[in-house]
Amino acid sequence: MSFHFPVSRRDFVRSTVASGVLALTPGWGSCAEADVDADTWILLSDTHIAADRNLVAHDANMSDNLKLAIDQLLELPTNPAGVMINGDCAYLKGLPEDYRTLAPHIERLTTAGIPVHLTMGNHDDRGPARAEFADQFAASPVEGKHVAVIQSEFANWFLIDSLLEVNQVAGEIGELQRKWLAKALDEHQDKPAIVVGHHYLQNSIATANPKEVTGLKDTTEMIELFHVKPQVKAFIFGHSHNWSLGKTSASVHLVNLPPVAYLFDRSRPNGWVQAVVKPDRLELTLHAFDKQHAESGKTHALEWR
Repeated sequence: MSFHFPVSRRDFVRSTVASGVLALTPGWGSCAEADVDADTWILLSDTHIAADRNLVAHDANMSDNLKLAIDQLLELPTNPAGVMINGDCAYLKGLPEDYRTLAPHIERLTTAGIPVHLTMGNHDDRGPARAEFADQFAASPVEGKHVAVIQSEFANWFLIDSLLEVNQVAGEIGELQRKWLAKALDEHQDKPAIVVGHHYLQNSIATANPKEVTGLKDTTEMIELFHVKPQVKAFIFGHSHNWSLGKTSASVHLVNLPPVAYLFDRSRPNGWVQAVVKPDRLELTLHAFDKQHAESGKTHALEWR
């Protein structure tokens, strides 16, 4: 099971197969008259939309911030291939009302001809999300998890589900999902693989208490999987609300997305990321809400290993 919001339900049904693969041909799910840049994707994370659209947390109105991100990305000269919201779509406990408030934001994008894809974070709840977005719910090859493969021209995107327990900080991929991911990677060796999931690799983020697991419980297993699959070029995650770039010891790129919602460290940027896939690299541009932030507007070229 996974969540995908195309602009055409017919395109969605035609493109979704039992293996959880979405084959994106140029213009998939897009209005015929819209210009689409098939190599550009918009990456959002940690939107934390609450039932009350006026709720403020950590001095941020989450719904207003998501509206601002959508306002800005809709000003791009061409539509991106799609928007990915990488977990913690909902505020704290993934309440039905949270997803009900999120729905109009997603509708703005699909109405503009931009497909949307969701992953699950630790503040999401699969049951209420599935109930609210029943028409956008696709079968998954991993029972109890929301996973998918999205094929594009220069890369295959692997969306994974790290939600372990609602409103608890740690995440886990789990053995069944890791086996699926390994098999899916083997079946898609023709292009670079970009893996997208909410939680970070435990050892990649400095935490106040290093003994407390705040990222993936199965970090060691995931690193081993990434390293033995040469097609894996990047792992994109959120969760820490802290925009940063890094690498594993085998040069798999680690991309920590900024939050759309609130910051834990006010010196860091929140906003969204524009990702352009090239044959040999991924180009990431930070669109910070604070245009005066030192990192706002900077583009980083992540060359494939």
